[in-house]
Amino acid sequence: MKNKLIAPSLLSADFGNLHRDIEMLNNSQADWIHVDVMDGRFVPNISFGFPVMKTVQQHAKKFVDVHLMIVEPEKYVEEFIEYGADLVSVHLEACTHLHRTIHQIQDKGAKAGVVLNPATPVLMLEDIIADVDLVLLMSVNPGFGGQKFIQNTYKKISETKDLILSNNSTALIQIDGGVNLDNASKLFEAGADVLVAGNAVFSSQDPERTIELLKF
Repeated sequence: MKNKLIAPSLLSADFGNLHRDIEMLNNSQADWIHVDVMDGRFVPNISFGFPVMKTVQQHAKKFVDVHLMIVEPEKYVEEFIEYGADLVSVHLEACTHLHRTIHQIQDKGAKAGVVLNPATPVLMLEDIIADVDLVLLMSVNPGFGGQKFIQNTYKKISETKDLILSNNSTALIQIDGGVNLDNASKLFEAGADVLVAGNAVFSSQDPERTIELLKF
């Protein structure tokens, strides 16, 4: 059965009421909780680190999906797993030794994902696709929420799906950036398995209903 997973991003949550928003996600049809970690170096923004992860760990009842937009992620992946990450995704562009970092994550019992920025070609994944559990295609340039969706993402989904199939990989395809009610079904139809949605969920008058609608 084809996956249709929704992973709301806490980057768009109300940090003054983070426990409340996590409880909303726990009670919703969300499948994963997406955590965006930014260091101000790999991307031009800083988000949060381990203190917020501790809150997520204490309250989240869903699969926790951590996206590291940081340099030298290998220094921190094990600690994020200790703080409850079920999946850790790292950027191909940030990893000098990507194969080693992917297996470092998996050896600690978590799923491992690799992330591509919009301008990074899918063919760069050829030598790692059989090792990863997920490919995250950025559909905006990473660093800020609320950006406009990049249409070339559809082409990259197709290329990634072909690469997965030709290498007998079981990797899921995740899309992050500009996902909303207008394009969610098209992304699933194109071959995506997991959609990250931030503003579309947390700016909604009825976030739980929006999550439900994104799935169908």
